[in-house]
Amino acid sequence: MRCCSRVRSIPAYSDIESQGSAGACYDFSEKLNSEYATTQMRKPMQFQDFALPVGLLQERDKRAKWNGIPILLQKLYESSHPNSDLSYAHTFLKVLSSHLSMEAMSFVTEDRKTAQESTFPNTYTFDLFGGVDVSLTFLTPVVLLLTMRNQMNDDLVKDCLSVLYNCCICTEGVTKSLAARDDFVLFLFTLMTNKKTFLQTATLIEDILGVKKEMIQLEGIPNLSSLVQSFDQQQLANFCRILSVTISEPDVGNDDKHTLLAKNAQQKRNASPSRAEVNQVTLLNIPGFIERLCKLATRKVSEATGANFLQELEDWYTWLDNALVLDALMQMATEEAEQSKSSDESSLATSPLRHRLPQSMKIVHEIMYKVEVLYVLCVLLMGRQRNQVHKMLAEFRLIPGLNNLFDKLIWRKYTASNHVVHGQNENCDCSPEISFKIQFLRLLQSFSDHHENKYLLLNSQELNELSAISMKANIPEVEALVNTDRSLVCDGKKGLLTRLLTVMKREPPDSSFRFWQARAVESFLRGATSYADQMFLLKRGLLEHILFCIIDSGCTSRDVLQSYFDLLGELMKFNIDAFKRFNKYVNTPEKFQTFLTQINSSLVDSNMLVRCIVLSLDRFESQTEDVKVVEVLSECCLLSYMARVENRLSFLFRLINIINVQTLTQENVSCLNTSLVILMLARRKAKLPFYLNALREKEYAEKYPGCLLNNFHNLLRFWQRHYLNKDKDSTCLENGTSIAQPTPVCPPLITYVI
Repeated sequence: MRCCSRVRSIPAYSDIESQGSAGACYDFSEKLNSEYATTQMRKPMQFQDFALPVGLLQERDKRAKWNGIPILLQKLYESSHPNSDLSYAHTFLKVLSSHLSMEAMSFVTEDRKTAQESTFPNTYTFDLFGGVDVSLTFLTPVVLLLTMRNQMNDDLVKDCLSVLYNCCICTEGVTKSLAARDDFVLFLFTLMTNKKTFLQTATLIEDILGVKKEMIQLEGIPNLSSLVQSFDQQQLANFCRILSVTISEPDVGNDDKHTLLAKNAQQKRNASPSRAEVNQVTLLNIPGFIERLCKLATRKVSEATGANFLQELEDWYTWLDNALVLDALMQMATEEAEQSKSSDESSLATSPLRHRLPQSMKIVHEIMYKVEVLYVLCVLLMGRQRNQVHKMLAEFRLIPGLNNLFDKLIWRKYTASNHVVHGQNENCDCSPEISFKIQFLRLLQSFSDHHENKYLLLNSQELNELSAISMKANIPEVEALVNTDRSLVCDGKKGLLTRLLTVMKREPPDSSFRFWQARAVESFLRGATSYADQMFLLKRGLLEHILFCIIDSGCTSRDVLQSYFDLLGELMKFNIDAFKRFNKYVNTPEKFQTFLTQINSSLVDSNMLVRCIVLSLDRFESQTEDVKVVEVLSECCLLSYMARVENRLSFLFRLINIINVQTLTQENVSCLNTSLVILMLARRKAKLPFYLNALREKEYAEKYPGCLLNNFHNLLRFWQRHYLNKDKDSTCLENGTSIAQPTPVCPPLITYVI
């Protein structure tokens, strides 16, 4: 289940060591008569390499409790030749499959026990005696040609795929071994053309690609475009689970490699597009692909009724952690529906299957695949082809469609009794419902961020409201607003952004949803500051809600607080009305002190707000002819606090001190940008020497001469190199600070520091 990342835990037999070299033959009799065969031996045997005495196998089988698996495998191998009667082979395979399926189901349902707590003897024995290789002999073009000639049915292929998948679940080595066979992986995609074997094929491919060292190239899949276009909507939804592995940049999982220094070095080494980026382009070139994803993301599902719906959902989720189980159940439900057309309804109503498959399963099924579809769209929105994707998502009315689903599916009106809270980068095991909500919010964030299509999140009445705000303030309308195609905006009484604000205010203080909600709303405000956008949100009480969360709610989540600080900064920047509202809410010294304590507790989290206050103060000080501005400047406790030089210097000291070139990441580089903003504004007022002298005095006071300025000098050098050839990053910085061409300001600062 994807929420914030996609990690499936597979038990690893760390106590089993690989023995021998590839292609080595076995002294089978000797190994069978020792415990070595069941405890230490790991290299799978090949039946073609030796003769197996049946009597010896049977005797050893009883002692080792192999459940007859080696004998079954020997018979399976003997009947695996293309000229053999494959119906016999299928008989043996079905027996083996039943042994492995029970263990695979046990792994899925046993409350996520670790490998040390779980053993899978049947799967281990099957792999030990070469069962994987024997199974692979049935997945060859020759055998499949026989299938197409109706000499056997698809069940053999389905059982073969299920056997391999069950081995992958319980034995990590099998998955890695299959992933190393590039030809086999590509061949599996050709099996997806058969609807009867599609489900098993897709699930096996998903697991194999999850451990493959090198990302597969989609353009290498034979007839990919025709394959995807042949899928029905349900198959396409399943296929998105596979695509999500092929279009996402791999997570290196090492903090050192996430530093900007390491990323810059990697970009120099790999100047060409990554495989993930190439795969994204490949998908976009498939006719109708994005349109079908939009239809999948926005299609409606039947609503469940009854007071026990939530409990029913939770009961099913306790063991539906695996997509294959859920798909199998849905396939059973479909077959039951087909059977009902030709069977007595009264007999079906009392069948055990009907009792085991509640109606709510259809909703869970739909939700789980919407998660994958939204994830694929989200990744494409963040890629190099972003503008192309944006144009298509707008054309195919993704946002209005999601708006229509919001109350009925995405955010239904009930409150979970046990709310799951986790950080945004945590590998989580949350329910489909929670995963769906978070992926939806991530999509909104990607859709709105620095793009004119953000106004599609509103309806026509709300767009008119923005125009009225601009007219009243006697300022021109934003060009993006004027150019918005009204036929593509949200329908109904509320737009998607307004609906999001409504549920945002109802969330518990430490809810993980608050983080993603705040990020989505902040992305609507990011870019060139729009007074009308800010006032639209201020009128809906957003500022008071944020301040309540920071000051009065008792929220302790650093992730949530960081997202609220960032949102507050975008909401208040250059907006005198917002500072007036702030002062009205923070109306006691105690409240203001609590607010400052939250800011000072982690400048990495709050520095964007500090930057907003510094920039706004500088703007307001140049507007002293405006009576309203002068009034707020004199009354607002926040502006008065930042107007004191000693407070700005205090922030500057700490911002420079908590980062260095080696520790700069995408998360904390904002601290460097904020410190630069403070010094750039000081340079404008010819006060830069004063600030730098203050830094020197701070060094001597703490008996570390040179530590602050040397560190800052290195940071400036890095900043100049990092932003010099990155037009997008530099443009975003200009829009966010209203400081024209911040990059050329760097050399004079370096000179001053030296």
